[in-house]
Amino acid sequence: MVTRTKNPDSDNPPRRPAPDLSGTVKESAQQIWLAGLGAFAKAQEEGSKVFDSLVKEGLSIQRKTQSAAGEKLSEATTKMATMATDLSSRASGQWDKLETIFEGRVSKALGKLGVPTAQEIEVLSARIEELNRNMSRLATRPAAARREPQGSSVRPPPKRKPPKKSA
Repeated sequence: MVTRTKNPDSDNPPRRPAPDLSGTVKESAQQIWLAGLGAFAKAQEEGSKVFDSLVKEGLSIQRKTQSAAGEKLSEATTKMATMATDLSSRASGQWDKLETIFEGRVSKALGKLGVPTAQEIEVLSARIEELNRNMSRLATRPAAARREPQGSSVRPPPKRKPPKKSA
C-alpha cells in the first residue's frame, strides 16, 4: 500500500526571494577587474625596483664567479709552472749526464789517435814562450860573452861505421 508522504514544503521554512544573481556577478567581476588593475599598477611601480635589485644580484654573482675562476686559473698556472720547472731540471740533469759521457768518449778517441789535450798544448805553449825568452836574452848578450872557451867546444858525435855485409 502506498502511503502518502508529507509535503516537502510544509517542513521547510518559506524561501526568500533569490537575490539578483546578475547584479552579484557584475559586482564580483568589477572587484576582480579593480584587483587586476591594482596588481598591474603595483607591478609597474615595484617592477623597476625588482629589476634593479635583480641586476645588482646578477653583478654580485658575476663578480664572485669571476673571482673564483681567477683564483682557479692562478692555481693552475702555478701548478703548471712548477711542473715545467721540475721537468726542465730533470731534462737538464739528463743532458748534463749525456754531455759528460759524450765528452769522455771523444777524449778517449782523440787520445788513441795521439791528438794532444788542451792541457798538454798549454804546457807546450808555456815551454815555447820560456825558450823564446831565453833565446832573446842570449841574442842580446855581447859577442865576447857568447863565445865558448876553447876547451869546452862541443864536438860532433863520431861517425858510425857502415854495417858489414854478410854474404
